[in-house]
Amino acid sequence: MTLAPVKLPADHPAVPAPKIGVLLMNLGTPDAPDARSVKRYLGEFLSDRRVVELPAIAWQPILRGIILNTRPKKSAHAYSQVWREDGSPLAAITKAQAARLKDAFGPGVLVDWAMRYGRPAIADRVQAMKDAGCERILLAPLYPQYCAATTATANDKAFAHLATMRWQPAIRTLPPYHDDPLYIGALKESVETSLAQLPFEPEAIIASFHGMPKRTLQLGDPYHCHCQKTARLLQEALGRPLTIAFQSRFGPAKWLGPATDETLVAMAKAGTRKVAILAPGFSADCLETLEELAIRGRESFVDAGGTDFAYLPCLNDEDGGIAMLRQILTRELEGWVRLP
Repeated sequence: MTLAPVKLPADHPAVPAPKIGVLLMNLGTPDAPDARSVKRYLGEFLSDRRVVELPAIAWQPILRGIILNTRPKKSAHAYSQVWREDGSPLAAITKAQAARLKDAFGPGVLVDWAMRYGRPAIADRVQAMKDAGCERILLAPLYPQYCAATTATANDKAFAHLATMRWQPAIRTLPPYHDDPLYIGALKESVETSLAQLPFEPEAIIASFHGMPKRTLQLGDPYHCHCQKTARLLQEALGRPLTIAFQSRFGPAKWLGPATDETLVAMAKAGTRKVAILAPGFSADCLETLEELAIRGRESFVDAGGTDFAYLPCLNDEDGGIAMLRQILTRELEGWVRLP
């Protein structure tokens, strides 16, 4: 017996066809490379208790009274050196990654992107997915190595919006993939391709990860261990040594080391003349890679006596990186979608 379709009352709210969502999430960026936009962005970023783990009563006066009145102008200049015609490199590349994955999981799966700080906001895109009919959403923080200040805070923002919703979608979160063979393989291919295009042979290769205060390791954050394992596996895959370093120190606290800038200077002073550097903790090139490493890193190395310096780009939206993302996301969607 065939059941007749249910006829909804005339005043029944519209019900979109059920879908599945994949939300790519990255750190964030100001809306423009000017001091006002950067100040707004830094105010949000540095007010996150996952990022600065100090009591607000002690930290906020410093942030509002000193940092937000001095740092935005300097940071705006840095952003202006790497800003693209289509905007911030991080936002533009993350958008491109989402576009390339748009049809990767079938017609019933929507792929979108969001920033933890700035726009498009995570809460807005989660709501947009729900409004479009997504009853299941895979949250995908694009951080290979887990850190509370990156992975956890991106998920936190999505969860905070879910707490306001009457009808919540089912949720999964992408685990860290720091030691995934797909990720290591994509890195190996990307590094080897970049090295083959250089006009010189590096005497040393540095793997620079974003730094974190040393106390985060002591408190149980696995980030440092994940970075070390990524570097070890990549070193084994490449068959050549890597020097591990950590960049982007901020404030007086002791940070994970050795520091990238100090490592570059020490290498040059010790006689190393040709260096290549990569940033395997970043899924997309951004201020920290394009300005801090590719521009200021080069200046530090050359000023200390180095002659040849190369920054090797992130996986970005290149074929190898997209293929890797498609495969690991497909794996996390198993049971929700059936793909060949």
